[in-house]
Amino acid sequence: MGERIWKIGDKSVDLSKSGMIMGVLNVTPDSFSDGGEFFATDAAIAGGIKMALEGADIIDVGGESTRPGAEPVSVKEELQRVVPVIEKLRAKINISISIDTSKPEVASTALDAGASIINDVSAGRGDEKMLSLAARRKAAIVLMHMRGEPRTMQKNPHYEDVVTEVADFFRQQYGRALECGVDPMTLAFDPGIGFGKALEHNLTLLKNLERLRVHDRPLVVGVSRKSFLGKLMNSSEMSARAAPTIALTGILRARGADILRVHDVKENVAALRTAEAVLP
Repeated sequence: MGERIWKIGDKSVDLSKSGMIMGVLNVTPDSFSDGGEFFATDAAIAGGIKMALEGADIIDVGGESTRPGAEPVSVKEELQRVVPVIEKLRAKINISISIDTSKPEVASTALDAGASIINDVSAGRGDEKMLSLAARRKAAIVLMHMRGEPRTMQKNPHYEDVVTEVADFFRQQYGRALECGVDPMTLAFDPGIGFGKALEHNLTLLKNLERLRVHDRPLVVGVSRKSFLGKLMNSSEMSARAAPTIALTGILRARGADILRVHDVKENVAALRTAEAVLP
């Protein structure tokens, strides 16, 4: 495997040598995965510090739920949720922080507060100013594929060829990002598992990750605690999704994932490093 460099601020990370774990920190009252565990600012800060100590490479802070059926929140509310958390985490930990948002106003303020990565589930389509902001601020940016929007994305999603369509979307957004002045080395792509996809779409994408790679850019993959794992396990219990997530962390690294976005950091760091120890 040749070098696969991702520029994050003033760092250049070679993901061909070592993958990254992105810890999920939802500062929301209605997260599907934790039921608002980190909604209070102090709880979110403690949770982020714990993830850093457990080996996370990135803390992904989000103030608006993107679960199926989620309602949007205002810019003001989102800022009130995430900015104090990012500021205090930046003062306490020395790893990268990403802001999970589709709003340029939130992304800009989060970058001022200490974030260095924008994680945009709309891939720059939610607001045309997002890509220009990333270019101007030289921020790393993750562009995710989503069919529709959170409120409607799981209503009968349909694809003729999900792998081809997602890969074509990545190529399209890669070109658009470069037109806006984004440094291609700051780009990463996420196939958006569970975002406008049925079970068979999710599994097909995971089986064909390398076919999704565009211009040798990193792939971010988030399967942690998602509902398709419950379907595979034939269980409605959230706890039943932990072991499948850990198993997939190792498998997906072998299949080409570079950054794994997870809730249970310690266990998934162990799975990632173990997989890398035996990979060619």
